[in-house]
Amino acid sequence: MTIRALVLPGGSYRNHAPHEAEPVAAWLAGLGIEADILRYPVGMPHPAAHEAIGARIAELRHTGADRVLLVGFSAGGHAAGLAALRPADASRRVDGLVLGYPVVSLETHSHQGSREVLLGDDDTPERRAALSLERLVTTEAPVSFLFHSFDDQKVPVEHSLLLSSALQRAGTPHELHLYPLGGHGCGLGGDLVPWTGACAAWLSREGWLPQHPSPA
Repeated sequence: MTIRALVLPGGSYRNHAPHEAEPVAAWLAGLGIEADILRYPVGMPHPAAHEAIGARIAELRHTGADRVLLVGFSAGGHAAGLAALRPADASRRVDGLVLGYPVVSLETHSHQGSREVLLGDDDTPERRAALSLERLVTTEAPVSFLFHSFDDQKVPVEHSLLLSSALQRAGTPHELHLYPLGGHGCGLGGDLVPWTGACAAWLSREGWLPQHPSPA
């Protein structure tokens, strides 16, 4: 089975945070998952990023990927979630999500920077709802791993709570890890936000990591 991951760094849809790109791909490679960094279009209204991400997923499928994992942070978490929850067709299907302090809702506790870029002058209640991840969850949503910090002042923890609640209602297997401290943009986390260990265990349980033969 061929497994591929795409890493989507955050940056309010205005840039790409370096510490959420190459270091994360290297961490995944250390677990045995081949990962590419997807620097989706920034500074452009929806659906520019969404279309680029979907096209890259379709390309991975076309070149033999059996399972696709999206790993996104902050605005990149929103971009990853949107791609997973609103695939244009089966070729753009996503099998798993890892989302760190993701932007989820453009309605409740909305992240103004992401909303300004995505909606521009066409900022209506209907469009905010259409791009809010918690409204897009169905029983087809992929298995997910979420983490967030309670002291995040840029993207409040309520974003992950909203998404977790929606996944729970849909019956989608997922994990939500909450940490007291860590703020926003912690990347690989470190001592305050030790999400990588929890995520590696989750990836193993969900069958994402290569199976090594037992010693004779």
